[in-house]
Amino acid sequence: MKQVIQNFKTGELYVDNVPVPGISKGMVLVENSFSLISAGTERGTVKVGKASLIGKAKQRPDLVAQVIQNVKKEGIKATLQKVQTKLDSLKALGYSAAGTIKASMDTNGYFKPGDRVACAGQDYASHAEVVSIPQNLTAKVPENVSMEEAAFTTVGAIALQGVRQAEPTLGDNICVIGLGLIGQITCQLLNANGCNVFGVDFSKRLIELAKVNGAQEALSREDDNLITALQAFSNGHGFDSVIITAAAQTNDPIILASEILRKKGKVIVVGAVKMDIPRDPHFYRKELDLRMSCSYGPGRYDVNYEENGIDYPYSYVRWTEQRNMEAFLKLLSLGTISLKELITHVFDISEAEKAYNIVLGKVQEPSVAILLKYGESNRKGNTSVVVSNNPVKDINVGFIGAGSFAQSYLIPNVKSWGASIDTVMTSKGITSKNVAQKYSFNRATSLEKDILELQDINTVFIATPHNSHARFTINALRANKNVFVEKPLAMNVDELNELTTVYGESNTKLMVGFNRRFAPISIRIKHEFEKMGQPLVMNFRINAGFIPKEHWTQNPKIGGGRIIGEICHFIDLMQFFTDAKPETVYASSINMQNHEIINDDNLSVIVTFDDGSVGNLVYVANGDKSLPKERLEIFRGGKVAIINDFRTGELYKNSKKEKLSYRGKGHKEEVYAFLDAVKNGNENPILFESIRLTTLVTFKILDSLATGAVQKV
Repeated sequence: MKQVIQNFKTGELYVDNVPVPGISKGMVLVENSFSLISAGTERGTVKVGKASLIGKAKQRPDLVAQVIQNVKKEGIKATLQKVQTKLDSLKALGYSAAGTIKASMDTNGYFKPGDRVACAGQDYASHAEVVSIPQNLTAKVPENVSMEEAAFTTVGAIALQGVRQAEPTLGDNICVIGLGLIGQITCQLLNANGCNVFGVDFSKRLIELAKVNGAQEALSREDDNLITALQAFSNGHGFDSVIITAAAQTNDPIILASEILRKKGKVIVVGAVKMDIPRDPHFYRKELDLRMSCSYGPGRYDVNYEENGIDYPYSYVRWTEQRNMEAFLKLLSLGTISLKELITHVFDISEAEKAYNIVLGKVQEPSVAILLKYGESNRKGNTSVVVSNNPVKDINVGFIGAGSFAQSYLIPNVKSWGASIDTVMTSKGITSKNVAQKYSFNRATSLEKDILELQDINTVFIATPHNSHARFTINALRANKNVFVEKPLAMNVDELNELTTVYGESNTKLMVGFNRRFAPISIRIKHEFEKMGQPLVMNFRINAGFIPKEHWTQNPKIGGGRIIGEICHFIDLMQFFTDAKPETVYASSINMQNHEIINDDNLSVIVTFDDGSVGNLVYVANGDKSLPKERLEIFRGGKVAIINDFRTGELYKNSKKEKLSYRGKGHKEEVYAFLDAVKNGNENPILFESIRLTTLVTFKILDSLATGAVQKV
């Protein structure tokens, strides 16, 4: 299918053929009819992509700070590799579209194939022939509303949310600063609400258009008579509210709003303006109310609402993103809002570059709303596209999932080992196409079957969200593929038991990405402690750092939390050093009533082993990030070894101290060990029983936290 794409590294914008996106629970698959180019928002997005590296850094100082912190923890080389992976990516454009549902997996059973719907969301409602949309960002289109009009729904919801923040009443005097697309719709909404509307902009054309779209009066910001006209409009009382829909690099809209408002008036900021708020004279003396309007309403930036499909109760949150979309569509259906005067251009998707030339000012043509259209003949798309035609080697690999981790630590190491990489699958076609081009895969796809049903692929790497690991692993084993799956192996006991059964019936290799045991410093220390005939005492301190509850890894149904998702690394490492099986587990976490803190992210775990060894793990998320993340201390038979972030360490023996210095956490070594085993027919680099026990221990940690009792493994 065709999709509008921007290369974030080079800034190049073009239309390309990518796989049709996949669909999962809580999503609907939509064949687009029209999508709207939001000139203001997308102009800014495209300009960031076209900026130099320094220009990008200036616009995102928060990300620069993250890079600096990562250098301290992982070194320059690893950090540069991560940055390069992020920069060398393809970006989807667009966030407001309308089309027809092709398939639905919404959890409410509300949407059916054939339904006409409006769609919202950056990276969802893209300029593409087919899009996959979360159910809460989808709204049915009334029969008498055209698809052209419905494509405005997201932008309409943004305008509607700004109006709601103003809380207008009949007869209110309201000024709209910025008469672009959102400003024009805002004027109509306010007019429909019985308000007296005054518009302000720099463009004479937009000023005249606003007078057609609900503004009783409109003037240029540069007009010498502006302030006088504004005072006259409100009979000298000042405006009840000012809604700023402009985008500006200065705080001039804020200053103007404060000057023309009455006492206790409201400033509503919808557009991206500089938030430099002067206390005197107006904000303080008038006790002005400054309000931000968050995009298209409650639910925006809430992962549970947007991605997980959890709606807010109607009685308590009357207007959500989806309900704002529905309300705007209802206004269109009633004829309260008219959009025909706003549509200045309609381009076929294949001509999208012409549309953006107008948006970016390369072509000087007056424009307000620009639509991209998708004809019936354009809607056919394949789940797989051919990118290269590289020869297939003895070890031929398919990747299911290819996020930043896979691109940084797995794909490059598979290639450097010498395997051929055949097909890459991600849920979004634009991502799989990008990865396929970047690393020279033969094919890009959005469906698992395009990998599992291909006989030439004998090995599969799985690097998807945690809740899909067991399912993909089971399916790959049943398809007679060797499997390398990132941790965790499973999310619960039922998954683990099923996987154990399936693996027992297979004749292929299975490896889990417990990389730390393959780190050079781990190998060296393991060698030092071998054949001593005594148990070990292990003390691991992990300063993991805070991850907010909203992050996908913290979602019990998707990421499983940090015990299942990350602590498994250190349980595996304990087994590696002891060569013993875990017997009992006891865990205790902090206990505090802070909604932002996950108590289980701050805990102590004691594991005993059948050779008499004991491991103590202190895992915290409430420490200072300047402290190195991982410190491991191992004691046995008069020797002591210390590992600091797997980069440096000390070995104490015979009353002497030896400094250790190694690089790498074993990512390359684990991939090489796995592929060597596949090639040579050796046993798994990590025995399956050890992998199973590591996974089981993480479940027992949760049981111990819940019961307060020691758990037998």
